[in-house]
Amino acid sequence: MGASTATRLIVGLLFGVLAIGGLVVWAVYSRALDAARERLSHGSRVIASARFGQIEFATMGEGTPLLVSHGAGGGFDQVTAAVGRMVEAGWQIIAPSRFGYLRSANPADPSPANQADAYAELLDSLRLERVSVMGISAGALAALEFAIRYPARCRSLVILVPAATVAGGAAPIPGGLPEQSRLAKAIITRVVGSDFLFWLGLALAPNRMLRAVLATDPKVVAGASPSERERALTILRNVLPMSEREQGLQNDAHYASTPQSLALEQIKVPTLVISLEDDFYRTFEPAKIISARIPGARFVSYPTGGHVWVGHDAEVFAEVVGLLRTED
Repeated sequence: MGASTATRLIVGLLFGVLAIGGLVVWAVYSRALDAARERLSHGSRVIASARFGQIEFATMGEGTPLLVSHGAGGGFDQVTAAVGRMVEAGWQIIAPSRFGYLRSANPADPSPANQADAYAELLDSLRLERVSVMGISAGALAALEFAIRYPARCRSLVILVPAATVAGGAAPIPGGLPEQSRLAKAIITRVVGSDFLFWLGLALAPNRMLRAVLATDPKVVAGASPSERERALTILRNVLPMSEREQGLQNDAHYASTPQSLALEQIKVPTLVISLEDDFYRTFEPAKIISARIPGARFVSYPTGGHVWVGHDAEVFAEVVGLLRTED
């Protein structure tokens, strides 16, 4: 066998190995995507809105109704996977998928104000006159709009890690807490709409994905309890399939970075606002501004925990339940 023949054989074998490896990777990815889609195939319903098209939602539990406006990268499933404690404590959870997420339509104007109107339509269809409202991350804007636009229908309000730019601006955080790095922003830009790239990031660089997508320091996650580590990773995994959330993510990127003129002083219901100082989405200063402008609002903060409050889930639950029970 000549040298050139041997070289061709080796190259051919290498390409064969790569091809087989690629098929294995694709098979594992396909199984993960199928499992994610199966998870979304049950547990939700839809209603038709003349103004906004299809609205997807899920309900869980019985008792006092609590409408939860989910965060970026979510949908009804982000809520239902996280509210077991609330259901056990006696609340009925209403979990809509916001505009552009999963089976909810993406209207021409997917503004937080219109999202609040869609929430009101959903409550009409469920024959619920008055609810407590919780807005998480990018879902905080719609929750705030609901409290402003429908004061008679809002019993109390919880705002968690509000991904919002409040009119008037938030001053830079003392000490120069870093924003999302260029690498983190590049990761988000590349993976939005690509289920394969998102899955590959989870498989090869979970710490990078925790930092880029959940805006949470991987060191904080590593130092947390096993249950809290698993909670953070579950939130991250459940973003798949990302392609079915792409329009919603684009909406959130726009509205969260556009200064919102909100009549926060008009909110008169008991209000709780929570954020964390090391949230890389920089929700701490907006949370302080929001709580200062809502009469009587209570502001709670933690020094570490990132955007998904790792290490503080039990404390956040206790704070939320404490507020909601004031209205019972």
